[in-house]
Amino acid sequence: MITNTTMQAAVLHAPADLRYERVPIPQIDENDVLVRVKAAGICGSDLGRVMHSGTYHFPTIPGHEFCGTIDQLGRDVDGFSIGDRVLVVPILPCFQCAHCQSGNYGQCENYNYLGSRTDGGFAEYVKAPVQNIIPLPDNISFEEGAAVEPAAVTLHGMKRIKINPGDSVCILGCGPIGLFAIQFARIMGATQIIAVDLDTERLALAQNLGATDTIEASSVSVIPSVKQLSGGEGVDVTIENAGSNITQVQAISCTKKHGRILYLGTAHKDVVIPPEIFEHIVRNEITITGAWNSYSAPFPGKEWHATLEYLEQKRLDVRSLISHQLPLSDAPEVFKSLDSHQLNAIKIIFQI
Repeated sequence: MITNTTMQAAVLHAPADLRYERVPIPQIDENDVLVRVKAAGICGSDLGRVMHSGTYHFPTIPGHEFCGTIDQLGRDVDGFSIGDRVLVVPILPCFQCAHCQSGNYGQCENYNYLGSRTDGGFAEYVKAPVQNIIPLPDNISFEEGAAVEPAAVTLHGMKRIKINPGDSVCILGCGPIGLFAIQFARIMGATQIIAVDLDTERLALAQNLGATDTIEASSVSVIPSVKQLSGGEGVDVTIENAGSNITQVQAISCTKKHGRILYLGTAHKDVVIPPEIFEHIVRNEITITGAWNSYSAPFPGKEWHATLEYLEQKRLDVRSLISHQLPLSDAPEVFKSLDSHQLNAIKIIFQI
């Protein structure tokens, strides 16, 4: 239980101005839970917000991939106890708009969000509504728990694209989302999984996690290689995770007639598609699907519970993705090192 009124947190005061400092512990309302954060992961979107675009207001505590234990319960909260191990779902939907009423909470017209619009998980304590709390099984570590959110994001997209048993799949980009996509493709029954990346270490990990073939994009032409490996026509499903215009365009040419493309990567520059490549979409009747976040009805969604089940069953490997475990006090320097490419990491977890 809390014995003081302040806590340590990594607080963003402006773009590229992240400070490790003491701030007040949040006060909970009757339907809230106060969580003592044990582990928090860095998402690619955190890097962009912390170092460049900023959060929606300042100061804000970033971080939306985290878990911990319950420290306080609001007076109207049932079903949980002090000390319970829990995940925290970061989106705070309004539950009133048409999208929420349809169960599409990720498209809420009036949502709030832990770590970008309100204080998040790079802190010793976080408050969240009880509906955003999910029990964390005892056989899943806090470090693994901090990676459930990005895994659920990946699974949400995979459910939308509907991978079928026997499908061939190409994964463009082997960061955390791509490495989760490889594992979910295997779980869903894909018989060929082609992993594409520039980094040989990531490709080796991709193969360990279930990729049947790997392509080092810096040494060979990606599109001919994918087609050769997949029998000449391309794959059934391409999943683009890098957010690069190069891979965004490659995804179209890697996909066979009547195939499907899932775009999970966030674009940071103009997306330019040459006319002759765009014609592949039209003439080959390729289905393009986007996916954002990890939510479905009933809130927060089956993606979260399925991810936990796969972890419990040892069908999903999170530990292999965790390249660094660091104290939260290192956060300001870690973000600078990531932004300057001095630190090569797959998944960084802050132990808090």
